Amino acid sequence: METATTNTPQTTGKLHKEIFPVTGMTCAACASSVETILQYTDGVKSAAVNFATNTVQVEYDDSTTPERLNAALVDIGYGLVVGSKDVQETVQEEQEKKYQAVKKQTIGAALLTLPVFILGMFFMEWEPGKWISMALSIPVLFFFGRHFYANAYKQAKHGKANMDTLVALSTGIAFIFSVFNTVFPEFWHQRGIHPHVYFEAATVIIVFISLGKMLEEKAKSQTGSALKKLMGLQPKTLTRIQDGKPQEIKIEEVQVGDRILIKPGEKIPVDGKVLEGSSYLDESMISGEPVPVEKKTGDAVFAGTINQKGSLEIEAEKVGASTLLSQIIQRVQEAQGSKAPVQKLVDKIAGIFVPVVIVIALVTFGVWMIWGGENAVSHALLAAVSVLVIACPCALGLATPTAIMVGVGKGAENNILIREAESLELGHQVNAIILDKTGTITEGKPTVGSVQFAGGSGQSKVDYNSILHSLESKSEHPLAEAVVKHLKEQHVEATSLEHFESITARGVKGTKDGKTYFAGNLKLLEENGISIPSDLKVQAKTWSEQAQTVIWFADQEQALAILGIQDQIKPSSKSAIAKLQKSGVEVYMLTGDNQQTASAVAKEVGIKEYQAEVMPSDKSEFVKKLQNQGKTVAMVGDGINDSEALAQADVSIAMGHGSDIAMDVAKITLITSDLEKIPQAFRLSHLTVNGIKQNLFWAFIYNLIGIPIAAGVLYPLNGFLLDPMIAGAAMAFSSVSVVLNSLRLKTRKL
Repeated sequence: METATTNTPQTTGKLHKEIFPVTGMTCAACASSVETILQYTDGVKSAAVNFATNTVQVEYDDSTTPERLNAALVDIGYGLVVGSKDVQETVQEEQEKKYQAVKKQTIGAALLTLPVFILGMFFMEWEPGKWISMALSIPVLFFFGRHFYANAYKQAKHGKANMDTLVALSTGIAFIFSVFNTVFPEFWHQRGIHPHVYFEAATVIIVFISLGKMLEEKAKSQTGSALKKLMGLQPKTLTRIQDGKPQEIKIEEVQVGDRILIKPGEKIPVDGKVLEGSSYLDESMISGEPVPVEKKTGDAVFAGTINQKGSLEIEAEKVGASTLLSQIIQRVQEAQGSKAPVQKLVDKIAGIFVPVVIVIALVTFGVWMIWGGENAVSHALLAAVSVLVIACPCALGLATPTAIMVGVGKGAENNILIREAESLELGHQVNAIILDKTGTITEGKPTVGSVQFAGGSGQSKVDYNSILHSLESKSEHPLAEAVVKHLKEQHVEATSLEHFESITARGVKGTKDGKTYFAGNLKLLEENGISIPSDLKVQAKTWSEQAQTVIWFADQEQALAILGIQDQIKPSSKSAIAKLQKSGVEVYMLTGDNQQTASAVAKEVGIKEYQAEVMPSDKSEFVKKLQNQGKTVAMVGDGINDSEALAQADVSIAMGHGSDIAMDVAKITLITSDLEKIPQAFRLSHLTVNGIKQNLFWAFIYNLIGIPIAAGVLYPLNGFLLDPMIAGAAMAFSSVSVVLNSLRLKTRKL
């Protein structure tokens, strides 16, 4: 486990393998740059960036040092946190710092932009207003928005262009042009042209795009919480027995072969086997099953599972990074890191769009300078700036985030919580879905489904029920709770017993009015020579085939009743699975439960392909297998045991009543735990993606029509030359149309 949290270099001969937090990464392209720079640094054998956790694992020899690696990255605007002991904690601190910085930039820019916007929209001809706007725009662009210019410069140095380039170029030129028009208005007046300023266009773009970055950083700062909670499953200390005396030690000090005392309610700190004692362990983090498992001498126990009632002494067999829990943590880290977010469509478009716009603006300027006649300079400058203003990325920048914000809101209204935009983009492509059984298809709580009494009992059922209530209320077995709950719902009162005894791995017995009564499994009855009526025997066999656990109730002579305990299938499961299958999605079921139960549940809900008795790693391997077949895979689960598979899947969905860890790893959470919400989530994805495509169409249609007009193609025909002010209005109108189109999603039904 230590390997997941600490930063101790591992030396292999002359090679050191170390994990460092990375600063300054904002996108998948950044992660790729960091990796490439480090791989080409002298002395580095390999470098692997995990973008999800903002870390890099570097293998390097003695010819270099961490400080030199950091220096190589600082040169291009990134950095390593060197000398940190707790990588996970450092990463979270850095992410929180980044979020707070972007938040301050956004709020500061917004406060100064509001008066600029009001002056530009309603007092555009007021001369002092232009000077006030200029003064307020300087800090918005060059203090709060300076990172756009810095990033654009970095991209330009490497011959690349992205959204930052477009923002820096359009806001920078609009600002410079506006400053010129404010300081030297007579230059235009002498040429019969009235100058306009565009300070509000420049500042509003900075605010909008900063807001998008802030929301992105907020989401990113939460990515490590699932791993933190998984790590929290392992206790920090444990009780080691040495020379017959218990002593408390740190988890790091435990060795293979140590004898460890586990008290009731404590977490198991290591993988091992029971040497002494017996108890029930909550192993739901591994199996996903709600019923605690009995442990006695010789049985295996796993780190992170919880001891319920008895005391155990165990021998440590696997410690630290080799425990099953540590391997789950490692796989979750690997799966999160291996899926760098899809580079946003807008960034790809901007990469081509920016150079094209710059070329068009330069060509426009050149053409006007050559054939513009007596006003060549003024017309060339106006036309070139109009091209850049109308190509402003406001609508382009809003196209994706507005559709996603409305989509996420629409999901929340329908009890579908979406944590990451990528899930909204991928949901509609899902063609294979894996469902966990317990807590996903079923309720995840054992309940009494059926009760049958033997014919011809002497006493009334009421008397028998109160004796059964007394026996089960004193039992420590987890299934006894289901029986007690059922009897309480039937308003059955417990009676007093003269004697009570718990029989390990069999059940309980007690005496009432001098007569002995038993409640437990079939072996309990057989060992006490109790006769079993044929009607109960037949019924018990039927219930077992239907995946029910049978509890027997008997007196000292014969069996009196049987109770069938089952995990109820949710009312919506069958119809939701049918809807998914009808829409062409292949449905699979994976469970840690036994073959008989899995078969019965799969048959009842109409699933043809299922696997029983699977471990957490088997689930994630199954996801990989389907992905290797070219399928887009969704995983639905509710337990810690599902977290590996959830992290590996293309779309991960957690049930709302499930573990915090499952919900943190999953990108979508269903608040109501109703499977009907899954087809709705896929429909929402389809509508959102369509909205994004329509928005990009609207964002570009203005550019496609507006850029040639701004360049002056109509001038030879009718003397029309687009004023940059009208170009700004067209750009604003494209933004409004994008927002209105996104809001249409609110009215759609899922």
